Amino acid sequence: MTPTELLESVRRVEMRTNRLVNDVMVGAYLSHFKGRGMDFEDLREYMPGDDVRDIDWNVTNRMGRPFVKRFREERELAAVLAVDVSASSLFGSGEKTKREFAAEVAATLAISAARNGDKVALLLFTDEVELFLPARKGRRHILRLVREMLACEPKRSGTNIPAALTFLSHVIRRRAIVFLLTDFLHSFDGRDALPRVLADQHVGPTNRRDIIQELGLTNTRHDLVCLHLHDPRESTLPDAGLLTIEDAETGELLELDSARNAVRERFGQTNVERLAELDRAFNRTGVDTLRLNTAEAFAPKLQRFFEIRRGRRRG
Repeated sequence: MTPTELLESVRRVEMRTNRLVNDVMVGAYLSHFKGRGMDFEDLREYMPGDDVRDIDWNVTNRMGRPFVKRFREERELAAVLAVDVSASSLFGSGEKTKREFAAEVAATLAISAARNGDKVALLLFTDEVELFLPARKGRRHILRLVREMLACEPKRSGTNIPAALTFLSHVIRRRAIVFLLTDFLHSFDGRDALPRVLADQHVGPTNRRDIIQELGLTNTRHDLVCLHLHDPRESTLPDAGLLTIEDAETGELLELDSARNAVRERFGQTNVERLAELDRAFNRTGVDTLRLNTAEAFAPKLQRFFEIRRGRRRG
């Protein structure tokens, strides 16, 4: 992109996402949870009706009677956009690549967070941290986030989600809401969906454990939301005859005959199983997850997602 093209792209994203926030997302963005955005203030003796989760067991054991922690509400919250910019994010079977789609989703979240009075931070990652911008407020900051997402030229091509989350745990000290935007293609075994499906390779248990553990740890420190960016072509193989497919992150090549029904059916079924496995992993960690199809409008899904979260937390 030339500087002029980049500026035009940033303006288009800003206009489109501003409209989405105004028309669809108004009032939907909300992420309050028990203990989020709260600073410890002091201790007092337990009284009937206090939440037992606030009991300080160390002090209680020393004093011989129950004490609870008191918190002071911290009005400002940091929203962290952790965006996967690995090579697989450049794929797109429709009008947008996954990275362009991620930029629009992230910009919508950033504007919604800003209007909620929250600061916004940005992490761009591959198999290493490519860029981190600390949480700030203001339109200029939001526009810079969009510009960095669109203009990013990563040094690396792979994906390492646990490393990105570990980095955040060191730089984000206070509780925050962390939006993880990724396609999860290289989450568990370091291989893309296409070669794994067709070569009948299986998920490695060690890497699976690593990412599940890190997702769970991040969710205890912060309010983690996984936004799974899914291109429809990743689940269905077209009847296009002989194909040579390249793994964008490893450079591995694979030849296959997509005209064969058995190949297309196996591809589709294995990807159904891959998505189901992802869902089971998310359920085990208790992490809120939303799958966004790059070929569909995402704002209504985000709105409904936040409404469900708000209702669940009130309940």
